[in-house]
Amino acid sequence: MAEEIARYMREHDRMAAWLHVEMLGVKPGYAKIGMTVREDMLNAAGVCQGGALFSFADFAFAVASNSHGPLALALSGTINFIRPACSGDRLVAEAEELQRSKKTGFYRVTVTRETDSKLMALFSGNVFVKDEPIRKG
Repeated sequence: MAEEIARYMREHDRMAAWLHVEMLGVKPGYAKIGMTVREDMLNAAGVCQGGALFSFADFAFAVASNSHGPLALALSGTINFIRPACSGDRLVAEAEELQRSKKTGFYRVTVTRETDSKLMALFSGNVFVKDEPIRKG
């Protein structure tokens, strides 16, 4: 079921489509995704715009938190940028569930550069779990 949910989310999330996110792995409470930083993601300083990195980590968080089936909506999300990502960098975001109850969940997402496994960003977020499915129909 987790893989079906991840596929559904990737097909219906417009930001993930714009980022060209690739699904690398998913199981209940866990997601691993990848993307390559493109020129149109760079800010005026020539490095990946923080909003693109946040959206990338946020999508991994969304897939992991929704992988159980019930709709999980973010209550909060924070990110720390550790290193700048540059055009051509291949990034991997790995989301792990740290706590889950019937109504809430807490997640950590690490964003690393694939070539050297350097930590690029660290994201954390919590969700509210609704009593309805993520998939409609």
